[in-house]
Amino acid sequence: MRVVVAGGAGFLGSHLADALAARGDDVVILDDLSSGNLANVTALVEAGHEVKIGDVSEQVEVEGKVDLVCNLASPASPPFYLEFPLETLAVGSEGTRRLLELARTHDARFLQASTSEVYGDPAVHPQPETYWGNVNPVGPRSVYDEAKRFGEALTMAYATKLGVNVGIVRIFNTYGPRLDPGDGRVVSNFVRQAMEGSPLTVYGDGMQTRSLCYVDDLVAGLIAMADSNEQGPINLGNPDERTMLELASEVLAVTGSSSDLVFEPLPQDDPTRRCPDISLATARLNWAPRVSLREGLTALVDYLSSLKADEGS
Repeated sequence: MRVVVAGGAGFLGSHLADALAARGDDVVILDDLSSGNLANVTALVEAGHEVKIGDVSEQVEVEGKVDLVCNLASPASPPFYLEFPLETLAVGSEGTRRLLELARTHDARFLQASTSEVYGDPAVHPQPETYWGNVNPVGPRSVYDEAKRFGEALTMAYATKLGVNVGIVRIFNTYGPRLDPGDGRVVSNFVRQAMEGSPLTVYGDGMQTRSLCYVDDLVAGLIAMADSNEQGPINLGNPDERTMLELASEVLAVTGSSSDLVFEPLPQDDPTRRCPDISLATARLNWAPRVSLREGLTALVDYLSSLKADEGS
């Protein structure tokens, strides 16, 4: 197939582009490099795949046939989307519309990467796709939450009104190589601090939970959804729910760090629990994560260590 990956130079998008290229697809990467990195797609460029630099909120131009459009064009790092709220809302709305138009024009399948953030601070555990969420629409995180919720609504409107073949996935916390050390999410924060020998910053009492999925597992789920006829939404994530104190302990064990913990107030609207119900993904996509947290953290630490070694050489 010929596949357009919007946000394809980012953490998750570049891994998806690699996996598509590895199975023989021709990949076109769209990215404005606001949070993506060309270094993530160097091998793809060298192999002859196309990279087009630009903002999908303003323009989407792809020459030639298109069989699949994957929309991962959005910041996911809290510090980034809080710094660029208007741009985040624009890519979730107008960017999504332009990419849906690309899919409609080419009669291509459209994969919308949504997020567990649509569940907000959930009152239902674990979170099934039928749960409508508990979201503050005017809080600081709303620029990301509501952009993704609108993206889902727009995707469904294109499906019901215009007959576009769509699939929506709701992605839970993902980590692995290429995760920016300054990303601002808990895994990157803990690992970076542990490797520096700095105290690990724990927000609240550390008993809030996340469910962390290794990037290779998540990409396998994305491809399974893209290759299916499922419309979704379907949750993709690892149901191995851990408290932040448990995660800190795992990071310290993997890095061999003796860093202490420091506690800071919980940010506004920060969810206290997150855990996906993946029964739908298992039944419809025959998908489930395989990589354990210890294995995944080890791979991430090895990657960051290699970056540090390269910087020092």
